[in-house]
Amino acid sequence: MSLSVAIQMDPVETIDIRGDSSFALALEAQRRGHSLFHYLVGDLSWRQKRVTAYGHPVTFQREPGNHVTKGAGETVDLGTLDVILMRQDPPFDLAYISATHILEHIHPQTLVVNDPASVRDTPEKLFVTHFEDLMPPTLITRRKEEVLAFRAEYKDIIVKPLYGNAGIGVFRIQPDDQNLTTLIELFGDFYREPVMVQQYLPDVRKGDKRIILVDGEIAGALNRIPLEGEARSNMHAGGRPAKSILTKRDIEICERLGPELKKRGLIFVGIDVIGDWLTEINVTSPTGIQEIDRFDDTNISSMVWDAIEARL
Repeated sequence: MSLSVAIQMDPVETIDIRGDSSFALALEAQRRGHSLFHYLVGDLSWRQKRVTAYGHPVTFQREPGNHVTKGAGETVDLGTLDVILMRQDPPFDLAYISATHILEHIHPQTLVVNDPASVRDTPEKLFVTHFEDLMPPTLITRRKEEVLAFRAEYKDIIVKPLYGNAGIGVFRIQPDDQNLTTLIELFGDFYREPVMVQQYLPDVRKGDKRIILVDGEIAGALNRIPLEGEARSNMHAGGRPAKSILTKRDIEICERLGPELKKRGLIFVGIDVIGDWLTEINVTSPTGIQEIDRFDDTNISSMVWDAIEARL
C-alpha cells in the first residue's frame, strides 16, 4: 500500500532528529513506500469546498545537518491525498483550532491523524477532567479566591496555564511562598483563560511517566526525571529520559482511557502519569517515541502506521 501523506508541522529544517517523533514517523512512512509532502499550518487554505496547502515534497534521512531534502514549492489539494498528520506543536490556540475546522472538511475521506474534531474537543488539560477519579486534586478557575482556598487546603501546589505546553509557565508554590497572589494577577494579565491548579505530587521526583497509546492500546512508556531543584520534568525543560516499567495502576489508567481514545479517532496519544495519578492526555503532537524505542528496542512509528493503514 503506497500512500500520499502530508505532514502539517513546524519547520523541518530545525528539528532534533534524535528526539523528534514526527521525524521518526516520516522515516517509517518512507520505509513503507509512502510519499511525503510538508507544509506549515500558516500555508493551509480553504476555498469553495477545497482545502489546499502550499508546501514541498520532502524526503528525510538520518544524517545530522542533512536530514531533509525539499522539492520545489507547490500548492496541493489535500483532499486528493490519503493521510494528513497534524504534527505542529502547541500552543493550542485559535490558530490551532482554526486548522482543525479547515481539515474537518476533508476528514475522513482524507484520514487526518488525529481526528481534527476530536483534537479540538479534547485539549490535554481539559479532557483529563472527564476521568476525575484518576486525577490528583485539581482546580480550574480564574477566581483568585478559589485558588487561595485550594492552596489553604493542599498547601503545596502547582499552577499552570490551561493551554500551555512544554512546561512553559508552570510554577510550584510551596507552603511558605508569598508570591501566589502576584502570580494569579500576572496570569490574569497574560491569559483570558482559567488556570489549572493541582496538588503538588512529591512522586514527581521519581519521574513523570509518558505512556504512548496507539489506537487505544499501550505501545510503550518513558520516565522523565526532573533536574535537581526543578519542579518540571518536561524534556524541553531539562527532564532526563529514563527507562520505565508500567505498574498495575498505569495499566488500569490506560485500560480506562483506551476505548474512549479509539472511539474518538485519537490514534496517537501520549498520557502523563505521576505516581498513581493521571495529569494530562496529549492529543495534539505527542512526543517521546524515539526515546522509548531506544530503551525498549521497539518501533512505535511502525505501530502508528499499522493503525493508520488499518483505518484505510
